[in-house]
Amino acid sequence: MTAMDNRPLETGALIKELEGHLLIEATRAEGRVEAARFTRGLMWLTDTQREEVEARFQDTYLALTRRSWERTARRGGELRDEYEERYRSLRRRLCGGFLLGAAVALGAVVLLTVPSG
Repeated sequence: MTAMDNRPLETGALIKELEGHLLIEATRAEGRVEAARFTRGLMWLTDTQREEVEARFQDTYLALTRRSWERTARRGGELRDEYEERYRSLRRRLCGGFLLGAAVALGAVVLLTVPSG
C-alpha cells in the first residue's frame, strides 16, 4: 500500500513509472553532455551566456526526445491495432474454413452411410 492513499501497490505500474523516470534522467544527462559539447566550440560566450545556451539546448533536446518517444508510441499503437485486426481476420477465415471442411466431411459421412434406395 502507498502511504498517501491506502491503495495497493501495482508492481507493474510502479516498475513502468520507475523506468520512465530513469529514461528521462538518462535523456537529461545526454542533453547536458551534448549541450557542453555544443558550447565548447563557442569560445566567445561568457560563462553566463554559456550556461543559458546550455540550459536552452538541454530543454530543446529533452522536448525533441519526448516528441520522438510520443511518435514512436503512437506508431506502435497503430501497428498493434493493424496486427490485431489482421489476426482477427485470419482467425475468422480459419474458423470459416474449418466449419466448411467439417460440413463437407459430415455431408460425405452422411452420404456414405445412408443406404441408397
